[in-house]
Amino acid sequence: MKAKGRSLQALTELMNRFVAEMGWYDDDSPFQQTPRNIAISLVLEAAEVLEHFQWGEEAEPRALAEELADVALYLLQLAWLNDIDLEQAILDKLERNYRRFGGGRRGGPSARR
Repeated sequence: MKAKGRSLQALTELMNRFVAEMGWYDDDSPFQQTPRNIAISLVLEAAEVLEHFQWGEEAEPRALAEELADVALYLLQLAWLNDIDLEQAILDKLERNYRRFGGGRRGGPSARR
């Protein structure tokens, strides 16, 4: 499946379509898509990423990609359920980090232009 564009918004729309088609947004779904439940699922999937590195420094790329995709989907859904513009939150956080850490060795984002 190819996303039209690869923006976070496009991926969020695809994720929501899948969840809706599975009936998981329905009131009687056994898999209630509440922020709490999605946050728990996000952490559990992140632990599965860590599991790939439990006994070594490298992970099998295809298996790792699948786990990272699970984490990303839950992250997108959690942001959507809480009406958070994840793209803007990421940009804001990067800007704060540049200010916090003084732009690093390369002088921050303006030095990259």
